[in-house]
Amino acid sequence: MKNKIKANNTEIAYRDRGEGKAIIFLHAFPLSQIMWDDQIDQLSTSHRVITFDWRGFGDSRLGDGIASLDLFADDLAALMDGLSIQKATICGLSMGGYAALAFFRRHGHRIEKLILADTRATTDTEEGRRGRFETAEAVRLHGVDVIVETMIPRLVGETSLKNRHHVCDKVRSMIKSADPETVAQALIAMAGRSDSSELLAEINIPTLIIVGSEDKLTPPVEAEFIRQGIPNSQMFIINGAGHLPNMESPADFNLAIENFLK
Repeated sequence: MKNKIKANNTEIAYRDRGEGKAIIFLHAFPLSQIMWDDQIDQLSTSHRVITFDWRGFGDSRLGDGIASLDLFADDLAALMDGLSIQKATICGLSMGGYAALAFFRRHGHRIEKLILADTRATTDTEEGRRGRFETAEAVRLHGVDVIVETMIPRLVGETSLKNRHHVCDKVRSMIKSADPETVAQALIAMAGRSDSSELLAEINIPTLIIVGSEDKLTPPVEAEFIRQGIPNSQMFIINGAGHLPNMESPADFNLAIENFLK
């Protein structure tokens, strides 16, 4: 069951389950909080687990729009305020990882531990930035259907494409239900995000980096760059998974988090 809370001129849909220290999951683009179903089911037996939809995604309202990933970070802070959470473990995957780094930059004192999954610290290349703008324009003109079938083989690994059709179906459903304007604005916000390469050295809290061995979008070399940049961080590679290891290999993903939190 999803609840809703007002935050920064919008309404955020969230789930809050379990008791104990809080861990908040930040979802990937262009998905929604249901990508975290396996995590909220298992990890809520020992922790207070919060998942939510970024503004405009899932059941959250777009509100005034997505000006930048800094606004995502401020939405997260507002959600924590509304739920009376002063500090939490933050786990961000892909776009959620970008937002987690923005959150550290703006509200770092509120992070107890940090988990960065299948993301990167650097900005887009010029080619990558141009591709985001072109995709945003295409989605505004033709709807999200134009990106569905090209995104799935980029989001999941080869093993999942062959053997985990239920994962592909769930990803497809999330993308198809996404609001076109939200998708376009998120693409533009990601294209304009800050480079966090130098920020990594300032991250002085326990940090875990997770990456799927078959991730095409942010391959293990990107995760290794983050690991080298963050002092005393740990890294865990999930074999046979792509860009969404939490969905493709949930048992391994959850175990990595449980061990880290202990």
